[in-house]
Amino acid sequence: MSRYIAIDLGAESGRIILGALQSGRLRMRELHRFTNEPIRLRGTLRWDVVRLWAEIQIGLNAASNVGDVRAVACDSWGVDYVLLKGNQPLLALPYTYRDERTFAAFTKVLKKISREEIYAATGIGFGPINTLYQLYDDVQQRPELLRKADRILLIADYINWMMTGQSKAETTLASTSQCWDTRKRTWAWPLLKKLGIPKHIFPKTIEPGTVVGEMLPQVASNTGLVGTKVVATCSHDTAAAVAAIPATGKNWAYLSSGTWSLLGVELPKPLVNEKVREANFTNEAGFAGTTRLLKCLVGLWILQECRKEWPKADCDYARIVKLARSATPLRSLIHPGDIRFAKTGRMTSKVQLYCRETNQPVPRTRGAIARCIFESLALLYRTELDGLEKLTGRSISTLHVVGGGCQNALLNQMTADALDRTVIVGPVEATAAGNILVQAAAMGELSGIAAIRSVMRRSFQLKLYKPRTSTKSVGSWREALDRFQDLPLVAAASSTTIRRARRAKI
Repeated sequence: MSRYIAIDLGAESGRIILGALQSGRLRMRELHRFTNEPIRLRGTLRWDVVRLWAEIQIGLNAASNVGDVRAVACDSWGVDYVLLKGNQPLLALPYTYRDERTFAAFTKVLKKISREEIYAATGIGFGPINTLYQLYDDVQQRPELLRKADRILLIADYINWMMTGQSKAETTLASTSQCWDTRKRTWAWPLLKKLGIPKHIFPKTIEPGTVVGEMLPQVASNTGLVGTKVVATCSHDTAAAVAAIPATGKNWAYLSSGTWSLLGVELPKPLVNEKVREANFTNEAGFAGTTRLLKCLVGLWILQECRKEWPKADCDYARIVKLARSATPLRSLIHPGDIRFAKTGRMTSKVQLYCRETNQPVPRTRGAIARCIFESLALLYRTELDGLEKLTGRSISTLHVVGGGCQNALLNQMTADALDRTVIVGPVEATAAGNILVQAAAMGELSGIAAIRSVMRRSFQLKLYKPRTSTKSVGSWREALDRFQDLPLVAAASSTTIRRARRAKI
């Protein structure tokens, strides 16, 4: 039996998970969990990657105590990066994508280069958090740092370097950056040159399922993992989750539900045209040469920010969902695409202010606010899924939901009702499972994405949500969809898919 370790780094927490294939099924066990919260330094918001590395080594050491480990791989969120020079562990703590610098840089770049030109060069959708705009801010505000740097590594690639000393950019992670040409499958050199971003900092790219190397002697000594291979899995967490979707056929879409809502379909090649650009869908690399045509939507982040403002003693997720279930249905709605909801701070007031500005009842209680958020997300999924059908010409009958949002039965049923489609939920740990199974494929234990998904179907119990068909339920969601599609975007932060899909029928 071969054992594998998934280092799974999210924007809220990190986990070290041990996995193995036994009789065609995946068994996983969490060995170590730790928080991952940005830190404020001199007016900036940074990731404490030094502490993350320390926590990772604790988890790897725990894994070595279980027995021999064949391979380890890291997945992480996208877009954020570390600048390096030589063997120095970092030149500066990396900024988080939620630092205010991203919004100003985004505006500056779009004044310099048109959306049409950027999209033609990359095939990647627009968002102020993308690496492209962060690097442009470095060009403008920290040129001396870029002059010192000899390479850039996104977070999971950075952890791979810490383990092996090898500087490589895995393609699923690179494709989140908007510095990547999704059709040519290389860095978007002409675009980078136009923005003054130095070419020499970008490392060689590798495909998911590539063995990066063995643990460095010092890391092996610290962790006990002597002779363990380091694999570049699908290093972007969403790509790992999509590789592990337990789907069959083609008429399905996926939703990775968590801090962000990543909604999309899997295609054999990128879909880059003016309609896709206008709808602001992105073509990110997937496992085995596939393309993830998706949109990155603000997700449960809105509720997470509200929870920070509510009394901690009575504010766990189960309690909040119970309160939301008791609140009046479909009373007040927000548009999660409004740029205010992507920024930190005062989220409860932002939700209430949006409702006030749009002449809706203002939700006052925690339950009413949470219900407003859940229902708004479900209606957003409906609108964007209808848009995906039009863009791809593909009928979508089923939505697979994976990630932390799987555990919210109320939101899952709302999503089925709003979509008027079947929703299949599970597993929660799709990202870690995908990470491990891509490692198994790299080591020859599995063959291809079909085999990975077959293992997933055998390994996890899935839950089915059917849309409720009563006249009252169907009518209520139809009316709510009409209201939702008339809501304004106070700032231009989401797609024309929303406007194009107006008056879609349930």
